[in-house]
Amino acid sequence: MKWKTVLAVFIVVVLYLVCGGLAFRALEQPFESNLKTSITLEKASFLERHPCVTPNELDAIIKVNSVSGGVRPTGDTLYNSSHWDLGSAFFFAGTVITTIGYGNIAPSTEGGKIFCILYAIFGIPLFGFLLAGIGDQLGTIFVKSVLKVEKIFRISQTKIRVTSVILFILAGCIVFVTIPAVIFKHIEGWTTLDAIYFVVITLTTVGIGDYVAGRATLQNSDTVSCSIEYMKWYKPLVWFWILIGLAYFAAVLSMIGDWLRVLSKKTKEEVGEFKAHAAEWKANVRAEFRETRRRLSVEIHDKLQRAATIRSMERRQLGLEQRAHSLDMLSPEKRAMFASLDASRFKTSSQESIDSKLNNLRLKGACDHHAIAMGRKCVAKNE
Repeated sequence: MKWKTVLAVFIVVVLYLVCGGLAFRALEQPFESNLKTSITLEKASFLERHPCVTPNELDAIIKVNSVSGGVRPTGDTLYNSSHWDLGSAFFFAGTVITTIGYGNIAPSTEGGKIFCILYAIFGIPLFGFLLAGIGDQLGTIFVKSVLKVEKIFRISQTKIRVTSVILFILAGCIVFVTIPAVIFKHIEGWTTLDAIYFVVITLTTVGIGDYVAGRATLQNSDTVSCSIEYMKWYKPLVWFWILIGLAYFAAVLSMIGDWLRVLSKKTKEEVGEFKAHAAEWKANVRAEFRETRRRLSVEIHDKLQRAATIRSMERRQLGLEQRAHSLDMLSPEKRAMFASLDASRFKTSSQESIDSKLNNLRLKGACDHHAIAMGRKCVAKNE
């Protein structure tokens, strides 16, 4: 959103607040004045009839009724305690569209309640649009400043952004929390804790209502309420502080959200790269395991084959040695007889192989001769 658009929306919101303040004053101030007059007359009449009751004691008795009616008649005619003058009505309209809603004052007439409903329905979206525009502009200015710092100093992007966010938050806390708390402590007469409490509760739009700027009363040490006289521009100025403070916090939240999305995107990319590396490593481990298993199986097979061959050779050698030993134990005549038997066995086996080969040749020749004879007979028949 451009600054011109934001400025135009801001002017519309201010006019909307002024119109709302005038409307609330017109609807509620006559009722407040009548109620104030009625309560004041009743108080004077009661004091005349009961001189034993002091004004302070009577104030304590009627405090609940008078405050709920929007006034606090203490018999002080020099101070205007109206809650529906233009500044107070403007401030109330601001608390409606910002959804803070302190609750210290509220419309009492039927017309005021109906108008408040319609005013909130149209005013809250309008203020939200303005808040988004201001927050967007503040965030844009901050991001541009960060980019300029990154170009000048050439420092790590992450370090620059983290440091910038911390400084931005600290500066905002000083400008929108610390300084206003000091001002409220001085003007409203609150303690430091109460002032900080009010600032934080307001800027977070909680709006409990136990502490409200411009309430026009102060509790002293004797628990006696004292009036505080404010300047006419005090409450409108408080509302503008609320506007800028809410826009600042909206900008901080928007900026943090954008950076969290960027961080989430980077995290997803890093997780994807990690998964790819893990899959590649897993594939490499599987391939290495298969190759190792193949090598081990080949080596084990070779070792088993060599062991079997060695055992076979050992058994054969052992058999030869046993035979030689047994022959050595025989007499020379028996040795000669065993030698002749071996020779005849070798000769017989050789002769058998030769005879089998000759028989095969004879069979082959007979078959060929028979085939020739059959061929001749067929030729003779054909002729």
